[in-house]
Amino acid sequence: MNDDMRWAAYFAQVAEDLLADPGELTFDRVVRRAVEVVPPADHCGITLRQRRGRAETVAATGDVVLAVDAAQYALGEGPCLDAAFESGSCVVDDVRADDRWPRWSQVAADHGVHAALAIRLHSGGTTLGALNLYAGRAGAFDQDSVDTALIFATHAAEALSKARLVGNLEAALESRHVIGMAQGVIAVRYDVSYESAFTVLQRYSNDNNIKLRDVARTVLESRELPSAPRGPVVADVGDLDPA
Repeated sequence: MNDDMRWAAYFAQVAEDLLADPGELTFDRVVRRAVEVVPPADHCGITLRQRRGRAETVAATGDVVLAVDAAQYALGEGPCLDAAFESGSCVVDDVRADDRWPRWSQVAADHGVHAALAIRLHSGGTTLGALNLYAGRAGAFDQDSVDTALIFATHAAEALSKARLVGNLEAALESRHVIGMAQGVIAVRYDVSYESAFTVLQRYSNDNNIKLRDVARTVLESRELPSAPRGPVVADVGDLDPA
């Protein structure tokens, strides 16, 4: 087996590991695996894009990552921000000799980080954030390690995207189940149809700016619609006599 075939087989196994159970995939598992797959990296973290141009570190292999990432967010500069919001990837051979982010570079060096590699995480045309790899040795990330990290990031992004989809579906199914049980409580307590019970829940949710699933959970706990200033929904319920 030649080297190309070995690498193909290796990353096939990596992909299989990441995609084995999307519902159980965690960000922590990805960063731990990244340090194994890209040996020059001493630390790894994942930055996710948030609303209004914000960013958040959702997983890190240690406190060094948290400190270095936090400095990027506070200063508004750094390789992971560029990777997540601008360029596809950023390689920092030596933070002390790199003048792209001078303030961040000083913080990184103070924390023992002297080289960095940030790679955009994207799947299906959607950018999720960036995979951030840090090393204590300047020049740690050569072209081979960059290529390896790029391949890993591609598999990781796909796996994380599927995990997020599975998580959203599971949350949606759970909410649907809770709302359905709350409908039953209202229907039985006030002797109304399931359709009318749903209308009551939905109007209460809208009028009081509370998520429908949260209203449903409150109903399941109290066995009745929560009290609120009198409005159309409460008036409707008030017109219903508990069975």
